Amino acid sequence: MDLEGRVALVTGAASGIGYATTVRLAAEGMRVCCVDRDVEVVHRVADEVRGTAVGADVSQSGETDAAFASCVDALGGVDLAYLNAGIAIARSDIGALGDDEYERIVGVNVGGVVFGVRAAIRTMRAQGRGGVIVATASLAGIVPFALDPVYALTKHAVVGFIRSVAPGIEADGIAVHAICPGLTDTPIMGDETREMLRAAEFPLMAPEQIAEAVVAAATSSTTGTCWVCQPGREPLPYEFRDVPGPRTAGAEGRRPPELHRGRRYTE
Repeated sequence: MDLEGRVALVTGAASGIGYATTVRLAAEGMRVCCVDRDVEVVHRVADEVRGTAVGADVSQSGETDAAFASCVDALGGVDLAYLNAGIAIARSDIGALGDDEYERIVGVNVGGVVFGVRAAIRTMRAQGRGGVIVATASLAGIVPFALDPVYALTKHAVVGFIRSVAPGIEADGIAVHAICPGLTDTPIMGDETREMLRAAEFPLMAPEQIAEAVVAAATSSTTGTCWVCQPGREPLPYEFRDVPGPRTAGAEGRRPPELHRGRRYTE
């Protein structure tokens, strides 16, 4: 996608990676619809990038749908949907996990992506010009993360969801990507963790580095790609290894039926 003159919708735009990406996309010539629960701050961000602002809780499907509709009304469509809003609970002891903590993080981190992808697909299909959907996952969506297992659960879900959605919408000209950052200096980290990492001289990434990965994904020729971001490295497409196949006689090398470009096939 050529970003110049296109429309982007960014969730979690009021701070951290969402804010950095909003500024970067505006610098690329995009018109940006900034979405966040913090209505006061997101309006200031929208003013800064000469975009438009929408207050919404992405864990609520109706508010997500309304945000996309508002973007279409204000800016004429959605060409790039960056689903970035996310939270952590910093709960390593699952025995002490509360129902409300669990429901909130799953609602934002998983529901917010599912509802956002659904709204983006509906919007882009109606426009008939394709588009790109990018979701923030995490390195914790690829590797274990003992400091916050439920956060890791939600990010593994995002990675699996994005990879699974990709084949079914390729015929619509819609690409999807997951961004998998390592430790990044954002408000979600918390002051205590940030100071601990700095004291250990562990390199933290700036949110602007993740914004670079979003641009790389949005302008790439791939789909269903997970882009790993690590300090000192360019955004890198992560290659997943194939799982072992069946060993039943006569079935070696065969794959189960799956959806590919709208058709079912076996090979």
